[in-house]
Amino acid sequence: MKLKRAFRVWQRNFTVYTKLYKSSLALNFVEPILYLAALGLGLGAFVQQINGVPYIKFIAPGIIASSSMFAAIYECTYGTYVRMTYQKTFDAILATPVGIDDLIAGELMWGATKSLLYGTIIIIVISLFGLVDSPLIILVIPVLFITGLIFAEISVIFTALVPGIDSFNYFYTLFMTPMFLFSGIFFPLDNLSPIVSKIAFFTPLYHLVNICRGLASGQLALCTWDTVWILVVVVLLAPYSFRLMRRRVIK
Repeated sequence: MKLKRAFRVWQRNFTVYTKLYKSSLALNFVEPILYLAALGLGLGAFVQQINGVPYIKFIAPGIIASSSMFAAIYECTYGTYVRMTYQKTFDAILATPVGIDDLIAGELMWGATKSLLYGTIIIIVISLFGLVDSPLIILVIPVLFITGLIFAEISVIFTALVPGIDSFNYFYTLFMTPMFLFSGIFFPLDNLSPIVSKIAFFTPLYHLVNICRGLASGQLALCTWDTVWILVVVVLLAPYSFRLMRRRVIK
């Protein structure tokens, strides 16, 4: 795999995105803001504080994490599948000197870039609304890219395995939605069954939420083990995304 060729795949996806970014950005921006407003202001009127923090401030860092996650996942499930199957973009790219590993790496990099972009937008928004207590929140930005790679890897693995585009419903319903709801975004997991916390520990969103919340409040030390977990997992998952997608494309 050559990084320069992988970058060309990334560049191709970025160029296409610049033609469509207005509608895409609006849709991905509005949804997390609606969650923040509806739950932070609506439910926050009844749930005054959690762990001494106003409810809207409690969920705001989690919205950064979830927005980042969904950006990478949508891109590397539906986006990758459409490019691979319907648009035949993969076939066209592989007719050039770009190899299959370069192509997969470019897809992963692009997914991580989308994760970083949308997460950063939410950081700016919640900062403007005064929902961030520490400038350390800026340290979340590189973490968004690394965690975006994890979400992209998981998505590419599933994309390589699904028999058809309709099968993504199982991925979102059985994997993504539970992870979104039970990652500590909207409520602490301490009061739930211990098994919920144990399962959540093995999900990347749980750790990203912890990091976002820790840095938003200026508690850098709390993020150490979550960061280590993310770095380890991004390396462990990488071979599977390459191997399975290679098998899917080269039949």
